Amino acid sequence: MAGKRKNNPAGSTNTYRGDVLRVLGALKVATTDQIQRIGAPHLTFRHADKETPSKRKQARTASHTAALSDMRGHGLSENGGSTGTGDALRNLTPKGLLAASYELNRPVTEMGSTARGAGSSGASHPMAVNETVIAMLRPKPNMARLVKDLPHVQAAAQAAVDSPDGIGTIASYWTEVPLPATGTWNAPGKGGAQADIVLTAPQDGVPLLFIEVDNCHETAEELADKLEKYARFFKRKVKDTDGKERPMWRTRWTVPEGRYGDAPHPPVLLVFNRIGERNPNLTVPRLQELTRHLWQGERQRGGHHLYDRKIPIIAVGLNQLREHGPAGPVFARFGRSGPQTLLEAIGNPRREAADAREHEKAKARAAAYQAELRRAAQEQAAKQAAEREARRPVCTGCGAKFTDARWAAVQPKDWGATKDSHPQLCDTCKRAAVAAAQEGQEPVRGEAAPDDFWEEPQRPVCTWCGAAFTDERWKATKRVGWSASPAKNPSLCGDCDQRFEDLDRAWGVSPRREERDQEQGQAVPEQKTTGWLSRLRR
Repeated sequence: MAGKRKNNPAGSTNTYRGDVLRVLGALKVATTDQIQRIGAPHLTFRHADKETPSKRKQARTASHTAALSDMRGHGLSENGGSTGTGDALRNLTPKGLLAASYELNRPVTEMGSTARGAGSSGASHPMAVNETVIAMLRPKPNMARLVKDLPHVQAAAQAAVDSPDGIGTIASYWTEVPLPATGTWNAPGKGGAQADIVLTAPQDGVPLLFIEVDNCHETAEELADKLEKYARFFKRKVKDTDGKERPMWRTRWTVPEGRYGDAPHPPVLLVFNRIGERNPNLTVPRLQELTRHLWQGERQRGGHHLYDRKIPIIAVGLNQLREHGPAGPVFARFGRSGPQTLLEAIGNPRREAADAREHEKAKARAAAYQAELRRAAQEQAAKQAAEREARRPVCTGCGAKFTDARWAAVQPKDWGATKDSHPQLCDTCKRAAVAAAQEGQEPVRGEAAPDDFWEEPQRPVCTWCGAAFTDERWKATKRVGWSASPAKNPSLCGDCDQRFEDLDRAWGVSPRREERDQEQGQAVPEQKTTGWLSRLRR
């Protein structure tokens, strides 16, 4: 502890010295009060019960005052004069800027100058810039640092925590940034501008915002000239590391590419601090007319505008910004009627709404198209089902339609597959027919069983008279195994077969003799007759 006191005799801690480096590294010059309000806002509520404002201010800034005292001893900070109200101004030395670059994680070349001499004229403009940063930040107290404080202190701090958020952190802000229309970043030429504040907070919806602070000393023409310099800078292109030309500002800041036909330049916010003789209510309308060619968009059918290569210009009062913050509807964008929040003002909500409507229409069209496809598919499926039902076979026995399984069973099969025995009957009628056939065809001597031969698909019909075979005649004409039918005339019914037998006997040919002649065949030469009957029989 003694060593720490020797190195930092004022008793400061690393936390408060880090606050000083971060705040002064970003703002260049500030009062202890401003450093405390940004770096340790919880101290504002802890010492709110002091009797007078001066005592409250002294109590809440004591820690950072000690840090500045120790840092001055280390050659990191120095006094830079005083404000018009008598507050001491503090700024960093070159050694302090180097230390601050590590705290802010920025290249040393982007840290800017030391701001020496800023307090020689009261630093009214730097103070307004700092107040703008605080109003945009809206620092929230750390409730973990107030767990031992009184309930009313915690309640007041909690109310601040619950208020609308600000944008970014102190590391999101740069001040006094040159915007060279000629020259380089480190050696800007003539004709360029210098942004009071540059804000980069993509995590909060603000990828890049340039802020100009006016104490109401400048005329509309002077402000218009400054915006013209912004336009020159935005239009300037340089070769990037890949050899391609890009806008110069894109080589330092990363911003999403705009949509085709709508790629506006980065927005510029004008903050009016009413301490001068100019009335912003009169300056802003005149400024709008002078800069119309810089900000006016092209109206589209959907009621929105496209701002391709235009500069969104927004105006707000510092008092309104302090009271409502970036989330309050207090920002007036040139060319639009009515106040908006900051995100609405720098964006294009009407375009987003039009895109959302078009997206919904496209989604509805796609849904309708898909519904039409489904309806057409259902109609096609119903048509095919109806056609299939029309082709469904009907049982010739009972008239019932085949089931899908029965229909599939009677369809033609691959070579070698077993054919269905009753393709015109349903399952019920087939079982009945098979059972009836099995009952009337019991095997006899010398006859094969039903499984040894193929069953006839239908009852035979006499080729002479067309009458159906009786069961006895059908059985008598069946083939046994692979041999021929034992009947002499298997294609004739019993009656027609008998008539043919009687006719043969009438002409003198007996069945026995005919059978014997057939058996002899070639062994006995045929006897030639000379009668007319033998010639007729041949």
